[in-house]
Amino acid sequence: MSGPAHVTSGRYAPPAPARTLHAVSADGSRLYVEVHGAEGAPAVVLSHGWTCSTAFWAAQIRELARDHRVVAYDQRGHGRSPAGGRDYSTAGLADDLVAVLGATLAPGERAVVAGHSMGGMTVMAAAGRPEFAEHAAAALLCSTGSSGLVAGATVLPMRAGRARTRMTRAVLGARAPLGPVTPAARAVLRYATMGPGSAPDRVEACARIVHGCPAPVRHAWSKVLAGLDLDAELGRLTIPTAVIGGRDDRLTPLAHARRLAAALPHCVGLTELTGAGHMTPVEAPEAVTRAIRELTSRYLQVDKSGQSGTGNEKEKTA
Repeated sequence: MSGPAHVTSGRYAPPAPARTLHAVSADGSRLYVEVHGAEGAPAVVLSHGWTCSTAFWAAQIRELARDHRVVAYDQRGHGRSPAGGRDYSTAGLADDLVAVLGATLAPGERAVVAGHSMGGMTVMAAAGRPEFAEHAAAALLCSTGSSGLVAGATVLPMRAGRARTRMTRAVLGARAPLGPVTPAARAVLRYATMGPGSAPDRVEACARIVHGCPAPVRHAWSKVLAGLDLDAELGRLTIPTAVIGGRDDRLTPLAHARRLAAALPHCVGLTELTGAGHMTPVEAPEAVTRAIRELTSRYLQVDKSGQSGTGNEKEKTA
């Protein structure tokens, strides 16, 4: 594509981090990590979705970093994280998240972990890991699902069934580069991933990020998503978890969010966003940021050493 893989001005331009580092995953893959905000503030960890990058969370980072320590990282093969060991799997996603938690949080320090799309699947995949249990106080799942993604997608205007599933798999798994961001490309991206009324600056922000994802990486992860089955792992996500979904989401239609909310052991709310598609952190930044803030205020507290703990520790020990 021509130009940078994100917009460079406006509310969706990525803010400069306070510091950067690389976390090393279980197979040796190096993950680019940004830390925003003051050390010792309540911690938030952001995990982006398929074909995206840390830039996708720009609006949340800019707002939350005023009074939180915000950690955002590039999933392997995305943004500034190289493909590394090429372990494209949900286990690899879980390995990467717990590596980031270990590299950025002190022993026993807790954070609210928010994931969008494949980032939400990352949270589910990591739910049974002891490292996740050590560091995650609460979670937010945005525009995501635990299984049946291709069969449930409504990107193609066809009747549900084998033919639509087969064609959807072919479209989402295409190997060809997306090419430059053109008016036609923006129109296709808005139709497939965003609500029909999405403002041009939001479409541009998403198009720059998505078109910046290398085609081989996009294809490799599409195969993982096509075979996704995290239903069992969802049952292990026992921390307080909120769910957000867009009513016009064609990639993970609202039925996924409703199933998640019904299946989660400790769901603390389902928000259905009218007019929003799949890219909820960009399409409805205030709603997503507000949901994260509600979780941090309810489930995190900062002790005198500046370390985040669970906000309901008294409740647990009473």
